[in-house]
This record gives sequence, C-alpha cells and structure tokens, in this order.
Amino acid sequence: MKKVIIIPDSFKGTISAKRICKILREQVKKYFPECKVVTIPVADGGEGSVDCFLEALGGRKEKAQVHGPYMESMIVEYGILSDGTAVVETASCAGLPLVEGRMDPRATTTYGIGELVLAAVQKGACRVIVGLGGSCTNDGGCGMAAALGVRFYDREGAAFVPTGGTLNRIAKIDASRREKLLEQTELLAMCDITNPLLGPEGATYVFGPQKGADETMVRELEEGMTHYARLLEQTGEVRDICGLSGGGAAGGLGAGMAGLLGATLAPGIQIVLDTVRFDTLAEHADMILTGEGKLDSQSVRGKVISGISRRGRELGVPVVAIVGGIDREALPDLYRCGLTAAFSINQLPEDFSVSREKSEQNLETEAENLMRLLAAVRCNRSAG
Repeated sequence: MKKVIIIPDSFKGTISAKRICKILREQVKKYFPECKVVTIPVADGGEGSVDCFLEALGGRKEKAQVHGPYMESMIVEYGILSDGTAVVETASCAGLPLVEGRMDPRATTTYGIGELVLAAVQKGACRVIVGLGGSCTNDGGCGMAAALGVRFYDREGAAFVPTGGTLNRIAKIDASRREKLLEQTELLAMCDITNPLLGPEGATYVFGPQKGADETMVRELEEGMTHYARLLEQTGEVRDICGLSGGGAAGGLGAGMAGLLGATLAPGIQIVLDTVRFDTLAEHADMILTGEGKLDSQSVRGKVISGISRRGRELGVPVVAIVGGIDREALPDLYRCGLTAAFSINQLPEDFSVSREKSEQNLETEAENLMRLLAAVRCNRSAG
C-alpha cells in the first residue's frame, strides 16, 4: 500500500480518536513502512471537537469569558483553525458535566454559546462551526440567540432571556437587532441526530430525561417548546421549523440556530470532511481506515462510519472499519453506503466493564491482524 487515510471517531469512554489514530498508524507503518499515512481524528460535535479539528488542520485556542448553564461567569476555550474557521463546543459552557448534581432543564441556558460565537466573529472568523453534542439545556436556542442580539418579550412588553421553563412566556420575538457581524458569517451546526423539535421523538421527550426532567417536567417543557415553535415559524427564517431534521438537537438549539440565526444544520462528519478537504486528501489512497465504539443502526444515520463510507464509495476507495462491537443487522445498510468490511476488536465474550480495560490492546491486535493479512496478500500477488 502506498497511501492510507485514518479517520476514526473515539470509542466513547475508552479510547480517544487521537489515540486510535496513533495505534492504527503504528500498525500500518510496521507492515508498510513506505506507506504515506494521513491521520484525521474525528469528533461528533461534543466534547473534544475543538481538539480534533486543531489536530487535523492546525490553528490555536482562544479563551473567552462567558456565562455558564446557570448564568455563572466562566472562562472557556474555542478553536481558531489555520484557515480562520472558528470551532465552538456547546458542551464547553452548556454541557451536562457542568450541572452534575444540579440538573434542571427548566433553568439552564445556551447564552454562553452565543457569547462564544460573538467572541469568534469579533476576532475575525467568517465561518463558525458549533458542535451541538452534550448539552444540558432545553431552551430552543433562545439563550444563544439573545446573546447575539435577538430580543424576546413577554406579554407586558418586558424583554427577558427565555429558558426551557419560561418559553411559554414569550409573546414576541424581534430579530431585527441581531448582531450585524453575523451577516458576513457562515454559521454551521454539527448535528448528528435527526430528531425534530417536537413530539415523542423530539428534543424534550427523548433528551429531557437525560437532563434531569421527570414526567411532569417533560410535559411542561414540551408545552413551552410547542408555544415557542409556533412563534418561531411565524417570525423566523424557517417556516416548517417542526419538520426540520435535527431541530431537536441540543434541546432545540438546532431549531433556534436555523430559525433565528440562519445557521445550516449538517451531519458532523459531513462538516468535518468538507472542512479538512477530505476528497483532496484521499486522492490516490489505497484504503480508508475508520472506526467508532459500536457499529449499529445509529451508525447508518449520518454518523462517522456511514458518512465516510459514502465518501469512500464516491471516490472509489475501500473503507474498512475497526470498531468496538458490531450489530450484524446494521451491516447490510452500511455495505450499501459503501463500507467494504468491519472488524470488532473484542476478543472474548466479556462484560464491557472488563473489556474496556483492554480496549487499546485489543485495537492494536485487530489492527495488526488486518495489516498482516494485507501484507500476505501483497506478497502472494508479487510472487505470482
């Protein structure tokens, strides 16, 4: 082999994407020392997205003082890539770990995310990528929009910043005072789910309980979100906000970004591939190596492996996935996407609490077995 692209997601809770890249690269070079290896660690829009983009493209981190989930002051980092693109993580100032032991999606806000975007555009970024993973909020993106100049008024005409529990108080939305710098800014939301804003598959019913909402609270939050959605369709930039795929991401932040800020929602892997100019990087590649913690039905829905498989098929390059576990029922759909083959690193039928401790060792073993096979095939062809 003369060229291999390594582009994995992390194995959640076990191995980072950067570490996976290192292990796979070592095994490729061990059996194909002359092979050119390009490594691109991938994140899905959650924690670690900034680091992955910086690792792939270079750039720097910047710090900004913003407001956290309960409007507390905090200093967080965001990335400025070598091409001037800014990368912001929702999890950095509105993430679940920040509210551990005090979760309340009625009160948390995305205000700090808007402040991060504002800091980035004031630094000169004309393209901002916002990763929507890992949020603790259910405010429909109102906090973010408010930080960027959108005004929300109650029935008495008083301006306020809505949270999940006060969405039903909104009587009027005024986006005319939105930050002018956004007019020259391309705003992209990394969205790896397709859940709509409302309903049994929407932001509140699916993700509310993960953020601390009980059954009563879920119903109250859904009522508020329904009221907000009606106003958003009347005054926002997307008329069918309830039908927007991914609108329910990050507690409705996807819908708010699209409807109030003119953002484009796209699968995270699509944004990553376009940003790193993957098609150019993969020219003349012999193989694309990818992976994630588990290959299942979710992998088909815009996740890393399906996105890379489709791109590999378009480029005519085989795509091989090394993963933690494999759900056989998902394989036919992934093969149709363009996946060539998938291999699990698990060696024995063990509980995850046991196997996770050996994940790096098992990954190394599986990668070496694959490289040995490819090297043997090459030798046989040469001999023939």
